[in-house]
Amino acid sequence: MPETKSNVLAPVLYLPHGGGPLPILGDLGHTELTTFLQNIRPKLGTPSAILVVSAHWEEENPTLLSAKNPEMFYDYYGFPPEAYNIKYSAPGNPPLATKIKAELGKSGFSAMEDDQRGYDHGLFIPLKLMYPEADIPCLQISLLKGLDPARHIEMGRALHDLRNQNVLIVGSGMSFHNMQAFMSRNTDQADMEFDQWLVKTCCSEGLTPTERDHELINWSQAPSARYCHPREEHLLPLHVCYGAVGPDAQPAEHVFNGHVLGKKVSAFLWS
Repeated sequence: MPETKSNVLAPVLYLPHGGGPLPILGDLGHTELTTFLQNIRPKLGTPSAILVVSAHWEEENPTLLSAKNPEMFYDYYGFPPEAYNIKYSAPGNPPLATKIKAELGKSGFSAMEDDQRGYDHGLFIPLKLMYPEADIPCLQISLLKGLDPARHIEMGRALHDLRNQNVLIVGSGMSFHNMQAFMSRNTDQADMEFDQWLVKTCCSEGLTPTERDHELINWSQAPSARYCHPREEHLLPLHVCYGAVGPDAQPAEHVFNGHVLGKKVSAFLWS
C-alpha cells in the first residue's frame, strides 16, 4: 500500500454506471443517475487514488490494470460516433497496482497485472461525471470468473487497508441488470422487490455482520433475484465493496434511490 497513512478511512462506494455511454450522452432515461454522479463528490472527499471494481472485466485471478497512462477501451457497440470520442485521461498508478497485488497475495489470491488493457466504461463513464478533471490516478481490478459471491467478499477484505491510504474504492455495476427488461420497458414490480431486499441487507442496523454476510452470499435466494440479475456480474462489485469495508462492516448509506431506464436502481456508500 502507499506509505502515507491517514487516521480517516476513505469511503467505499457501490454505484450504477448506467447503459454504456448513455449517462454522458444526455439520455433521458439516465437523468437521475447523471445528476447523482455529478453531485456525489462532496461525500467522497479528494482521494489520492481511485480503485474501480468494474462489472465489465472478469479473469481467473484478480487482475490489476497497471498501465501508466491507460488507453480508452470502448467496450460497447451500436452507439453514435460521439460515444467513441469520449476521453478520460486520468493517469494510472503502476506502483500501487504492484502493492495491491502483493496484498492480495497475502490473502491467498494469485493476483496478476495487465499493462495493456485500457479503462472500460465501468470506470470512465462514472468518473468522468464525478471527477471530470481526470487528475486523480486510477486503476481497475477485475472480477473473478465463476462469480462466487463469497470469494468476492474475501477479495474485498484483502483490499481493506487501502481505506487507510486515502484510496477510494468504487464498485461499478448496476443493482438491476436485466437487459431484456430494460429494452422491453416491462412495468412489473420485480425490480422493486429486489431493491427493497438489497437496501435492507446493506443498510439495516438490525443485521449483524454475520447475517449480512449470509444474505449477500445467498443473494440469489432474494425476491426476484434472478429476474433482476440473470447473470450477476453487475451485482458482485457490491460484494467486493462490502468486503473492503471490513469484517465488522457498519450499515451503508443509501445514497441513490432512483431509476435508470424505468427500473429501480440503488447506490450505497460506506464512509
